[in-house]
Amino acid sequence: MIDMATQETSRVRQDFSVHLKKRYAAERRFKAYGLGAILLAMSILFVLLGSIAMQGTPAFFQTYLKVDVFLDAAIIDPAGERNPATLRTANYQALVKQGLYARFPEITERREKRTLGRIVSNGAYATLRAAVLDDPSLIGTAQTYWIVASDDIDTFYKGQIDRDTVEADRRVKDDEISWLDALEAESRVELRFNYSFFGTGDSREPELAGILGAVVGSFLTLIVTLAVSFPLGVLAAAYLEEFAPKNRWTDIIEVNINNLAAVPSIVFGLLGLAVFLSFFGMPRSAPLVGGLVLALMTLPTIIIATRAALKAVPPSIREAALGVGASDLQVVTHHVLPLAMPGILTGTIIGMAQALGETAPLLMIGMVAFIVDVPSTVTDPATVLPVQIYIWADSPERAFVAKTSAAIMVLLGFLITMNAIAVMLRKRFERRW
Repeated sequence: MIDMATQETSRVRQDFSVHLKKRYAAERRFKAYGLGAILLAMSILFVLLGSIAMQGTPAFFQTYLKVDVFLDAAIIDPAGERNPATLRTANYQALVKQGLYARFPEITERREKRTLGRIVSNGAYATLRAAVLDDPSLIGTAQTYWIVASDDIDTFYKGQIDRDTVEADRRVKDDEISWLDALEAESRVELRFNYSFFGTGDSREPELAGILGAVVGSFLTLIVTLAVSFPLGVLAAAYLEEFAPKNRWTDIIEVNINNLAAVPSIVFGLLGLAVFLSFFGMPRSAPLVGGLVLALMTLPTIIIATRAALKAVPPSIREAALGVGASDLQVVTHHVLPLAMPGILTGTIIGMAQALGETAPLLMIGMVAFIVDVPSTVTDPATVLPVQIYIWADSPERAFVAKTSAAIMVLLGFLITMNAIAVMLRKRFERRW
């Protein structure tokens, strides 16, 4: 009997040891799967961000050509009146081309001259015009200016076009390369930081296109979104959480708010198109309409975050305030809301960051239009940064590829900053009850 009991005990111990090893092995496999999933996700993220950075970095630099220009009075101001309107409409592009022709006098054929003129941007005249308008005394003198190169020359100089490629397959021809090499040998070619990328609006010419108009449009749109969604969201959440009776109707409202948070954003765009544009006749492609549409989309997020922040405030705060004679409204406005404000602000910033990255609802209300001027009010035609990225991504010019990636980098920078602010607010004002 003793031997049988010993054998049974040994068998149980052996079975237990086997099961224990299997359990430990399963735990190790689970940890390995989790670690592998994290490493895979991080690798994909690294590849994605790395590819965007590699493609977008060249857009932060621009190629400039040094050109000697004679500001011919016969072209700029034939009447000699120095009228600003006349100076503004003069043919400065011809002056730039004449400067190039003077540098390469051996070029006499019309076709070659036309090709030579294409090495500078079509917007090169803006540099000369700004200088003459600023100082009309320059008319009739010879000056030297750094002129923006064309998008093809810029792309080639940055090494994105291989000169060893067959000429028929290159956008930059052999003649243009030889002219660029001659200018570079004379230190007339420079790669400078592209300040105009941050200081100008959109353009049909890739080398002149900037994000200022889209950034200002995004800012105005978010101002409208915040002005509408924040007070309405906080008031709605405070009422539902602190004052509304708990019955079937409030349950239906809560369910619908949660459902609205999961509705595709393009549905809000269709709603804005039907209500704000068709019914109320508001201006199309304006930050006012875009902000209202994004406010509708952001409201559920703010309401849900605000209710969660209000629930986190201990009931003892309410009871103490009521005990000293405060009304229900005073309890909420003087005590509960201030204590819940860090959580409310965190949810609001996250909702605004989500609104900043939206494209689909804004496409439905016409904010996909080509806008050159920087908007100054919420009723001016404008676009936003995600829509600007969408427009550039659809452009056939190769130089817009770098512009698209650079704009994505700027947008990601804004989103990361907003989420970092939300995290800092939560850490700074977080209270543990």
